[in-house]
Amino acid sequence: MSRIILPLQEKYLDSFDKNKDSLLRSMEEFAEGNNVPILSNLSANLLEQLIVMNKPQRVLEIGTAIGYSTIRIARRLGRKAIIHTIEKSTDNITIAKENFKKSGLENKIKLLEGDALRIMPQLQKKYDFIFLDADKEDYKRLFDYSMVLLKKGGVIYVDNLLWHGYVAANKVPPKYKKSTSLIRDFNRIFMTQPSLSSTILPVGDGIGIGVKVL
Repeated sequence: MSRIILPLQEKYLDSFDKNKDSLLRSMEEFAEGNNVPILSNLSANLLEQLIVMNKPQRVLEIGTAIGYSTIRIARRLGRKAIIHTIEKSTDNITIAKENFKKSGLENKIKLLEGDALRIMPQLQKKYDFIFLDADKEDYKRLFDYSMVLLKKGGVIYVDNLLWHGYVAANKVPPKYKKSTSLIRDFNRIFMTQPSLSSTILPVGDGIGIGVKVL
């Protein structure tokens, strides 16, 4: 169980994507060839639409990787808006910086280097939009910090909440049992959070969207 939607339908939806340039395509090829997890195309399209709809001035991304989703967000931000993105992998940081330079969007992106669990408590200003896509064992703690940093009326966007479909499966491969259990626990918290209006959508690997109402 590794697909959330059928490949034929995904290919059909991808056929409408006309916004890819050489940088994004090269980043996708690099990620696939080097086993670097990045946001799926459908999930990234949805993320971009939410950025356009909500027009956030301050965005926080938790988990930069090679900067793929960072660039896609930055391209949709208004002239004075900014995205702060957190990454702890030194290898990823080096590659992300190169990609940011190639994108020409360095003025909209601020890379925060280090462990998000240490960086987030030090952040002072709140954010209009938060994208959470980091280590699954840290999701709960990162979500708690995110709720403190998210403005009322702000949006939180969380990836991997269907976790290859295993969260709904009766049998889970041994190597996925721990991570599946963590995501199941997180989903219960995410969907019952009193301060959020939440939903989980079968897009990509499962996308959680919450609006802070309290």
